[in-house]
Amino acid sequence: MTWSARLEELGIELPGVAAPLAAYVPAVRSGSWVYTSGQLPFVDGQLPATGKVGADVSPEEAKAYARTCILNALAAVHDLVGVDSIKRIVKVVGFVASAEGFTGQPGVVNGASELLGEIFGDAGKHARSAVGVAELPIGAPVEVELIVEV
Repeated sequence: MTWSARLEELGIELPGVAAPLAAYVPAVRSGSWVYTSGQLPFVDGQLPATGKVGADVSPEEAKAYARTCILNALAAVHDLVGVDSIKRIVKVVGFVASAEGFTGQPGVVNGASELLGEIFGDAGKHARSAVGVAELPIGAPVEVELIVEV
């Protein structure tokens, strides 16, 4: 089964590629690797929420936003090389705009990791970082970047 068929089976449609906010491109290929820029949880060009997780945004909402971020990252990969060329997911880096005292970053970034597991199975098992930060671009609560082997 191809990855695009798996996405269809799960009822997942990749969004359009989010427009960069500054001087960068959504994804770059170097040899067998594709690196995405950090992806925010844009839906139709808009952030569904802003603020810090643990204050303005609940951890459960942020986990759903991390899932949206990874869909945006997969869309960037798909636009560059096609989702069916993915051999495996190598690494996920998640950034969580965190309220003081919030330490649930791994649970938030699980939104991205769990979706990759649903789609790619064993090929979706990856290394990961989940980092709490003071602020993210335009007030986003979550940002995720992805490295894949093609």
